[in-house]
Amino acid sequence: MATNPDANPPPDHQAPAPDDALADEAELWRRLREDDDPVAREELVRRHLPFARSLALRYRAASESFDDLLQVASLGLVNAVDRFDPSRGTPFVAFASPTVLGELKRHFRDRVWTVRVPRGLHDRMAEVEKATAALTVELQRPPSVGEIAAKLDLDPTDVLEAMEAGHNRRPLSLDRPVGGDEEEAPASEWVGERDEGFELVEDRLALDDALPQLDDRERLVLRLRFVEDMTQSQIAERIGHSQMHVSRILRRSLERLRSEVEANGEGENDG
Repeated sequence: MATNPDANPPPDHQAPAPDDALADEAELWRRLREDDDPVAREELVRRHLPFARSLALRYRAASESFDDLLQVASLGLVNAVDRFDPSRGTPFVAFASPTVLGELKRHFRDRVWTVRVPRGLHDRMAEVEKATAALTVELQRPPSVGEIAAKLDLDPTDVLEAMEAGHNRRPLSLDRPVGGDEEEAPASEWVGERDEGFELVEDRLALDDALPQLDDRERLVLRLRFVEDMTQSQIAERIGHSQMHVSRILRRSLERLRSEVEANGEGENDG
C-alpha cells in the first residue's frame, strides 16, 4: 500500500508548539535588546500587527479612513516595541495596548475632530461611547442616559455633556447645500443679514469730531430729539424754552455740524 509522503512530515517541518513560539519570541526580544538587531525588530512588529489592527477597528467610523487608523496604530506599535523591556515580566500586549490606544486617541483629538475638547471631557466621551455599545448589546436596545450614568457612576448631566460634545465635534460647513441637494443654495446664504448701520460708520466718526464744537445746550437738544426721539414741544418743556426757540437751536446746531463735517472732509482730501 502506497503511503503519502506528506502525511507524516519529518520533525523539521512540523508547526511549532505554543511554547516553542514563545521561546522564539523571547529570543527575538533578546536579539533586539542586546544586539539592536533590526531584523528582530521588524519581525516583532510584523507578529503583533494583527493586535494593532484589532485596536484600530475599535475606532473605525465612516468619517475616518481605516487605512489611516491602521497606520496610526502601527506607529504606536513600533513605539511600544522600541520601549518594551521584557525583563520586567509584563506581557508585551498589556504594555503596548495603552501606547497604541493613546496614539489613536491623539489622532482623533489633533487631526480628525474640528472642535477641540478638554482632555477630561474627551476621556469621558470615550467612556460613554464604550458603555453605550456594551449596554446596547446587553439590553438589546439603545440605553437611556440614566442607564449609562448608572453604569459609569456619573451624574446624568455629565453623560449628556459628553454625548452633546460627541455630536458637535464636527460642525457642519456653511458651504453645504441646505436641503442636501447639490443644486440647493449653501447654508451661508441663509445665515445673518445685512447690517444697515455699516454704511453709517464713517458718518458717525465725522459726527464724533464735530459734536465737541457745539455747546452743552445744543448737544442736549440734539440728544433729546434724535436719541430719545422727543418732539420739539417735549424738548421745550424739558429745557424751559419755547418750541420756536428749540426749533432755532436745532436748525443752528445741524447747520454747524454740517459745516464742520464738510470742512473735515475737505481737510482730509487736501491731506
